[in-house]
Amino acid sequence: MKRKLTAGAVLSASALLAGAIQVAAAPAQAAPVQQREAIIALAGQQAAPVAKALALGGQEQLVVKDAIVDANGTRHLRYDRTYAGLPVLGGDLIVHQKANGTVASVDRAFDGRISLPSLTPKLSAGTASTQAVDSVRATVGIAPADEDASPVTRVDGASSPTLVVWAGDGSPRLAYQTVVHGERADGTPSSQRLVTDAATGQLLSTHEEVQTATGTGKGVHVGTVTLTTTQSGTTYQLKDASRGNQWTGNAKSGNALYTDADNNWGNGTASDTQSAAVDAQFGTGATWDYYKAKFNRNGIKNNGVGASNRVHYGNAYVNAFWQDSCFCMTYGDGTNNVNPLTAIDVAGHEMSHGVTAATANLTYSGESGGLNEATSDIFGTMVEWYANLPSDVPDYLIGEKINIFGNGQPLRYMDKPSKDGSSKDSWYSGIGSIDVHYSSGVANHFFYLLSEGSGAKVINGVSYNSPTSNGSTITGIGRDKAAAIWYRALTTYFTSSTNYKAARTGTLNAAKDLYGAGSVEYNTVAAAWSAVNVN
Repeated sequence: MKRKLTAGAVLSASALLAGAIQVAAAPAQAAPVQQREAIIALAGQQAAPVAKALALGGQEQLVVKDAIVDANGTRHLRYDRTYAGLPVLGGDLIVHQKANGTVASVDRAFDGRISLPSLTPKLSAGTASTQAVDSVRATVGIAPADEDASPVTRVDGASSPTLVVWAGDGSPRLAYQTVVHGERADGTPSSQRLVTDAATGQLLSTHEEVQTATGTGKGVHVGTVTLTTTQSGTTYQLKDASRGNQWTGNAKSGNALYTDADNNWGNGTASDTQSAAVDAQFGTGATWDYYKAKFNRNGIKNNGVGASNRVHYGNAYVNAFWQDSCFCMTYGDGTNNVNPLTAIDVAGHEMSHGVTAATANLTYSGESGGLNEATSDIFGTMVEWYANLPSDVPDYLIGEKINIFGNGQPLRYMDKPSKDGSSKDSWYSGIGSIDVHYSSGVANHFFYLLSEGSGAKVINGVSYNSPTSNGSTITGIGRDKAAAIWYRALTTYFTSSTNYKAARTGTLNAAKDLYGAGSVEYNTVAAAWSAVNVN
């Protein structure tokens, strides 16, 4: 929720303002990591006066998570919230400051003060852990709400529960957070983060941290590409020091880093284990390069650190997933271990989950979960367009190379999501109750309309025909502008609880920032949302 503050809510830290402007004006290419660290430090120093300006309670504090400074000195400070030292889940907020220090507005996941009658839980941590494990065990063998995931078949145990404040439903209360580990039927590791009421044991939230994009296919190859590697003695390592030391290892060998004697990797066939590693390493590099070139983002967390890959995971594992806890991508070899799921849009999709986790951290359920999935579809598609490979001609189809259905059809369609038989073309009340991979269709459709417009057309040899729910005709503004608006909204306006209505507001604010209120871009954002019934 966004609201204006009173005229008196001004932070007059002149020295900090001057420092922030100087940091923002510094050449990005000089030292981007150090520049970001300086901005983060300034935002941290502002945490206390910002909390005071927002009239938060005496036991509430803000902990800086990220900060963006525009060229004109405008600052967007992203904070997590604590209460009496406990993390507040669903308490994150973004403060938008003008260059003179005036707090212009704030976007909050929870709009209000936090006040709890007690910080003493009625249930013990041991009881909370047992209840969390039992809750997951009760789902063993049952198909999850996420239809792209398979059922949990094994529960290995749980982390020690930690006390938190739960504000995700707008009614703050003391709670326990517990991570239950296990495995799903298809071999995917499971790490379910459960939040339970510390007084009653009621399950308040559950979130699978291992986010997957299911696929089967005939194998993927990026063709002949250039790789940046590292020489160590007389051997070469599949490690890229120019992109944060991102690397690729073989899951069949304990995730051992790939090495080679002549710096020529793979032969283009699945029988050579290096071929899938080439795909993965190239996809990771293309994702890094896209975010760097388009948004000056220095890696997934914007801290200069590269992700890692592990290929050949499991036995005939028909999936791929991003895991924030290991900051890594994992790829299976597909049906009969001959179809590695290393498509470039899969890589871009999964690693964009990491970008979302590092920024808005959209909760992976309800409408925010659909926006989370759509964000990965959007940027996975944009990475594919950026790479522009002859072997994978860019399009607005999701997972078209992995041939998940065995008939050459893609996993999802952005121009008309309902063509997959499950995704939704437009918003309706209750869409937050369906699987996030299908509720994401609304945002995917919005993005296609914003980029290319409505109606029939052929792009790169692929035929599209995008409808509108209100019968309007949309003229697109181009995919680069559409992606810039979405990225700006994700990193500057979206919070963990953003729903479709708030996404409309956030993207309009982003369009206004980038192109001006009343611009063609701004008006097209509004029209494209209305075309998918988000009004």
